[in-house]
Amino acid sequence: MARLVLFGPAREAAGASTGEFGGLSIDEVLREAVARYGSNFADVLSISQIWMNGEPSRGSVAVGPLDEIAVLPPISGG
Repeated sequence: MARLVLFGPAREAAGASTGEFGGLSIDEVLREAVARYGSNFADVLSISQIWMNGEPSRGSVAVGPLDEIAVLPPISGG
């Protein structure tokens, strides 16, 4: 299972900072996360960057059991 790490608004929407998910691709992992965490999480996910193992990534990229996928929402501030 891949480890999903959530930051800022993604963490708030999910009510968790990490989770373990099955899936053969990033998209499959994220679909499982949306099923678990709901529509508020899906809204944040739609505007977030996705990184896997410290590199920007998305879509059909294969995921293994030791991979870490990070959801990085936009950050505002001043």
